Amino acid sequence: MKTSDLFEETTSALTSNKMRSGLTILGIVIGIASVIAMVAIGNGSQNSIDATIQSIGSNLIMITPGFARGPANGPVSAGRGGSTTLTQADATAIQSQISSIAAISPELSKRYQVTATGNNTNTTVTGTVPSYAQVRNEQLASGSFIADQDIASLNRVAVLGPTTETDLFGTGVDATGQTIRINNINFTVIGILQSKGGTGFGNQDDVIFVPLSTAQQYLAGNSNGSLSEIDIEASNQSAMTSIQTQVTNLLLSRHNISNPTLADFQVLNQQSIVNTASSVTNTMTILLASVAGISLVVGGIGIMNMMLTTVTERTREIGLRKAIGADETDINMQFLTESFMLTLIGGIIGIILGWVVAWGVTTFAGITTSVSLTSIILAFGVSAIIGIIFGYYPARRASKLNPIEALRYE
Repeated sequence: MKTSDLFEETTSALTSNKMRSGLTILGIVIGIASVIAMVAIGNGSQNSIDATIQSIGSNLIMITPGFARGPANGPVSAGRGGSTTLTQADATAIQSQISSIAAISPELSKRYQVTATGNNTNTTVTGTVPSYAQVRNEQLASGSFIADQDIASLNRVAVLGPTTETDLFGTGVDATGQTIRINNINFTVIGILQSKGGTGFGNQDDVIFVPLSTAQQYLAGNSNGSLSEIDIEASNQSAMTSIQTQVTNLLLSRHNISNPTLADFQVLNQQSIVNTASSVTNTMTILLASVAGISLVVGGIGIMNMMLTTVTERTREIGLRKAIGADETDINMQFLTESFMLTLIGGIIGIILGWVVAWGVTTFAGITTSVSLTSIILAFGVSAIIGIIFGYYPARRASKLNPIEALRYE
């Protein structure tokens, strides 16, 4: 059978019952569109999380307090991150004894009630040093960041995140030079940060930064120099693992801990956080795609059901074709082509619909999506395979019909 004849016969067969063909195609359309939309949502979430993690700093290593254990490492614990096992002396030792560090930033953070011009908010106040801006990729929208002179003089100055500025002073007001009260102590606003956005990792715009020495002296009453975190920027990405190992060994030695499993601190590598987040989002994407893929199987069953019905309805036609010389290959190819055309049409429409759904989710729901070429190729390939697999049995059944019995069929 010529290709042109095969295409003509396929078109005629599919258009002879438009409603049935349309409903069969609809099953494939829904399946393909669902897979593409779900994968796009998963990919978009992964890209958004990766961007957020990268925005907190470049080549970042974070050191946080670990478990504060009772006597003789007993069972009593203050909980990870709830102790005061890191000190200013630890930060100084790390900076002086470990190479390949571009910058280091000791921090002391706590939530406080903050007031200004009749407004108030409860937010995180972080005492830090000038190098924090470099370590955490902070950019100023106006004013200046904390300076060395502020640390030395215990100046009561503050740098606000844009969300905190809006909460305290309202929209469109530049708070630089204004006064705020933290823990009933006046601070002068010297700068406003550029927005980083809020995510599942917390709102990076709802913050206040003050000099570390000021936070220790006036806010925390901290006489032993304890810290809530130490951030390190590695000079390059390849040095991160080495720095992480060196920091761990140094702090174990300084804290007189011989067993690393009993460490009272935790050293986190930014790349490890990215990998963990990627693993979670990949799992979510696979789960979403798998659930959506079920509809593809249902659509394939619909194709098989339609083709079996078609074979039954066209039994006499098949018998006539075989009687005038058509062989099993011709019959098999005809019905396989019909099945493939159904999935091909459904696949094309499904890809377009999936892209439109992903666009709609981003535009109207504000959820980041990313339609990848891989997901389109995969969806298109799956639709073609479904057409062949679920069309094979009906086509095979049609090709095996006995022409004499087929011609007698009523």
